[in-house]
Amino acid sequence: MLQETLTAQQAKVFKLILSHIEQFGNPPTIREIAEQMNFKSPNGVVGHLKALQRKGLIDRSSHKSRAIQLTAEVSEELKGLPLVGRVSAGMLDEAVELNERIDFGEFWNSSGNYVLEVEGDSMIEAHIAPGDYLVVKRRRTANKGDIVIARTSEGDATVKYWYPEKNRIRLQPANKRLKPIYTKDAKVIGVVTGVVRRV
Repeated sequence: MLQETLTAQQAKVFKLILSHIEQFGNPPTIREIAEQMNFKSPNGVVGHLKALQRKGLIDRSSHKSRAIQLTAEVSEELKGLPLVGRVSAGMLDEAVELNERIDFGEFWNSSGNYVLEVEGDSMIEAHIAPGDYLVVKRRRTANKGDIVIARTSEGDATVKYWYPEKNRIRLQPANKRLKPIYTKDAKVIGVVTGVVRRV
């Protein structure tokens, strides 16, 4: 991989650029990189950007405030959606970040989308089975009855139907053998927009 040629500091700058593009759909400015990396001056960023450019990872334009863009070679290498973790469809379980990517082509490959792999069978009657990949739109709100990725105050994440009620939230499984989860402080962190299954 191209990134293997980077120094530790260059790798941090490059990771920040990738993260910003994935989250916001555009590259960070030099000033934003300086703030995130705690450089005293934006000039401290320029040397790292020049090194990334020499190593074929980015191109830069002097005529734009957001002048950084990935080279075609890097874009091809990073093609697809980030696999950010695995989410439980059974008992609540923490979603752990992973460093992998899943490519579903053009259909779901848009800014703000990511992928989770399903563990457990609590959503089996919604045709969400263990080993399936969920395409998730990064959201903080959901409509009643949406299938969401919800996080509790303990930091656990789970995939369930979202049903706000008068004084609580019902996280409803799609498995007749399992009972709903009732909570007052669950938060939506994404809405499921697709399911991909290997057969």
